[in-house]
Amino acid sequence: MTQILVAGAVALFVAIALTPVLIRQFSKQGFGQEIRVEGPESHQTKRGTPSMGGVAIVAAIVVGYFAAHLVAYLLGAKAEKPGGPGPGPTASGMLVLGLTVLLAFVGFLDDIIKVRKHRNLGLNKTAKSVGQAAAAILFGILVLRFRNGFGYTPASEHLSYARDISAISLAGLGGVVFVVFVWFVVAAWSNAVNFTDGLDGLAAGTMAMVMGSYVLITYWQYRNACQGGAAGKQLAQGCYQVRDPLDLAILATAGGAACLGFLWWNAAPAKIFMGDTGSLALGGLLAGISIVSHTELIAVVLGALFVAEMVSVVLQILVFRTSGRRLFRMAPFHHHFELGGWAETTVIIRFWLLTALSIGLGLSLFYSEYKN
Repeated sequence: MTQILVAGAVALFVAIALTPVLIRQFSKQGFGQEIRVEGPESHQTKRGTPSMGGVAIVAAIVVGYFAAHLVAYLLGAKAEKPGGPGPGPTASGMLVLGLTVLLAFVGFLDDIIKVRKHRNLGLNKTAKSVGQAAAAILFGILVLRFRNGFGYTPASEHLSYARDISAISLAGLGGVVFVVFVWFVVAAWSNAVNFTDGLDGLAAGTMAMVMGSYVLITYWQYRNACQGGAAGKQLAQGCYQVRDPLDLAILATAGGAACLGFLWWNAAPAKIFMGDTGSLALGGLLAGISIVSHTELIAVVLGALFVAEMVSVVLQILVFRTSGRRLFRMAPFHHHFELGGWAETTVIIRFWLLTALSIGLGLSLFYSEYKN
């Protein structure tokens, strides 16, 4: 628990303290956001607001995560059970953190092109997709390695709800099916968060709540971790065969706290935007934690707002290409409500409320599976 508190406190402090420094430096460099001309007219006043604030989010996550482990080292923590506090970072935590940083780099390239060329388009779709795919494939290959003494790897070859669904294996074609699945999950979540990042504080506030829910889930997994591997050993009823649940709780805490710290400056009226640097990184963080905590399907419920935003874009494209009409006034669909007369802050707060409801449902589903 000490490590979780340290990760949250340090990440929160770094995000709150570093973000205004970035605001000043990016403003001096002229790293301002370009706004879509077809968007809501009220958004035109945001042109020139510093972007790439995701640098502060990623830095806060990294510093908070390693600070927690430094404190554990100084206190001489020793692992008492699978996933328990240990002398350093775990394979699961480092792989998810690596995925987050790689996607942040892809987003940074996209953002720097935007601000340098003063346009709303950075990397083209192909280049961005290739960057996301490269990060996801590397993660997918490595996440089934690093077997610990109990036989657990960070990820499972089975599709997972609150735990593995043994009837649905992703191990086909020598692991190729699993890697493709990981690529899909990573691409879907990183793009979903990216689509959601269109209103002041919407993505940061939503992600803070989702990461908070993952702190509860992974800490529960740690408290109810199996005491041995599956090979010929008796497992406690209802226990979780997750390799490093406590380390994932630390990472989720750092992620949620970093978003809260950034939200201090990103809330309406935003003084800085996270840009693709932040949105792609946070999408990768959510995707990675869902995979290594064996909760890919529960994540869809917890992050229902992100899913809805992405689906709105897909539906808008499909309907327009097939009928020539627009399903929404503008996609992602948070702009639909703005163009319908809702104030930006009204959309944000109501979407946060919907997120809280979806998280409540997701946590209920997770706990009900344990009780059953």
